Amino acid sequence: MTDLGVLIVDDDFRVAALHASIVEAVRGFRVVARAGSVAAARAAMNDRGDDIDLALLDVYLPDGSGIDLVAELACDVFIVGAETDAAAVRTAMRAGALAYLIKPFDDTELARRLAGYAQYRRVLVAEHVDQHAVDSALSALRFGTRASDRAEAGGHTEQRILDLFTATDGPLFADQVSQAVGVSPATARRHLAHLVSTGRLVMSLQYGTTGRPRQEYRLPG
Repeated sequence: MTDLGVLIVDDDFRVAALHASIVEAVRGFRVVARAGSVAAARAAMNDRGDDIDLALLDVYLPDGSGIDLVAELACDVFIVGAETDAAAVRTAMRAGALAYLIKPFDDTELARRLAGYAQYRRVLVAEHVDQHAVDSALSALRFGTRASDRAEAGGHTEQRILDLFTATDGPLFADQVSQAVGVSPATARRHLAHLVSTGRLVMSLQYGTTGRPRQEYRLPG
């Protein structure tokens, strides 16, 4: 399966950048477009709709409610917003949203939900499915990756990365992991993203004075 394309819809550029960094850190995902309004989201779908599999959709947008946009979008949708009204949640789910994440939430929670969505897509790739496949797909959406995925060792390289974190007092950046383990930065980021998606590492973003935020990793707990 090719990488899943994501549209990020949020009028706060800092939040949009945060979500984009998380998306890019999870294996199998890429950001296709960002939009800061309902109109811009519609334009992005018109321009890049064939490349967009999932939209991360804020609720409060300058020209309308993201929830009202759910049924319009020709892609899957996660609501990612600060609206806590129960009726709004029901409306979003009734309109077709696959998940509803209330801000603020831990960076790892979005990564976990993205990994679950990837599993949902893998399970439902067949032309026909049985009840077990449906139950497995919906469980992946709700809980993220399967318990069996969490239990897998992930290979020798990922075990070396985990050993590095166990022996290190504090968080690490991907380039530090790359140098310590002796793999390329791209390989390190790929393994780190997988470890985050399976719950064995936690990722957060560190903002400097300029440039893109850096992804920082640590052991959970």
